[in-house]
Amino acid sequence: MDGGEHERIEQFLSHLNVERRMSGHTVAAYRHDLQALAAFCAGRKVRRWSSLNNFQVRAFAAAEHAGGIAPRSIQRRLSAVRSFYEYLMREGHAKNNPALEVRAPKSKKRLPATLDADQMARLLDFRASDSLSARDKAMMELFYSSGLRLSELVGLDVSAVDLKDRTVRVLGKGNKTRIVPVGRHAVEALQRWLAERAALAPRNPALAAAAHQAPLFVGKSGRPLSVRAVQLRVGLWARRQGLSMHVHPHMFRHSFASHLLESSGDLRGVQELLGHADISTTQVYTHLDFQHLASVYDAAHPRARRRPRTA
Repeated sequence: MDGGEHERIEQFLSHLNVERRMSGHTVAAYRHDLQALAAFCAGRKVRRWSSLNNFQVRAFAAAEHAGGIAPRSIQRRLSAVRSFYEYLMREGHAKNNPALEVRAPKSKKRLPATLDADQMARLLDFRASDSLSARDKAMMELFYSSGLRLSELVGLDVSAVDLKDRTVRVLGKGNKTRIVPVGRHAVEALQRWLAERAALAPRNPALAAAAHQAPLFVGKSGRPLSVRAVQLRVGLWARRQGLSMHVHPHMFRHSFASHLLESSGDLRGVQELLGHADISTTQVYTHLDFQHLASVYDAAHPRARRRPRTA
């Protein structure tokens, strides 16, 4: 690329900064991605942006992948190239966008992080000694018992929990409501927290008024807990209980699904409990070891059952 072609990149970056008001961090990322493309073009003796073709952009993506660049990073670079060429076409410096039909390699699906049954038991094995610890224990027990999303938990009001029926009514994604069971340990923890919560009411009018519609989990001020506050409390208890890994609220959901599947093998049932519209999502969120799958196969498939030995 000659100097004039490199100047096109600077003009584009200025356009992002001034006209589209993108952050400095985003503009720097675009610069890095387009410099990688420019270096590739220099190696292939492509001297003008207008002469870059679809085959060469595909070769650029392949070279990035071969060089160890992650698929997500390649996807971001191709997105930068597409945006760059939209700008060049608008300014009359290119007739087409050679990156339009180019896709990055698919990312490997990462298995969600979970706690095993012993780690979960260790995390939840503490005695509630005050209102905050009672609240935190109730939150974590409910997370693990019912597989709730973080947003679902912070959105609960008092009326959503039916301790007699041992269920909780959850408003999930797409404003879809589902009712999920609540286990014995979670029921006990919730009973303790609701007693503590009621004791806070005289000092907090917000808790006393319309109590059944009030948020289930609140701070000392009576205000609903934020997503960030729950994340911090979960991390705090993980450290207190001696867990070495970073523990976040969604790990309860992953662990709930994984442990339930390992015990039951009922993928459809777990899908309903998690509130997934598509069962493929449930398969991504959970993982079964091969031995368990093999044992389910051996026990259930007619062709897998071993014939009894004959003397």
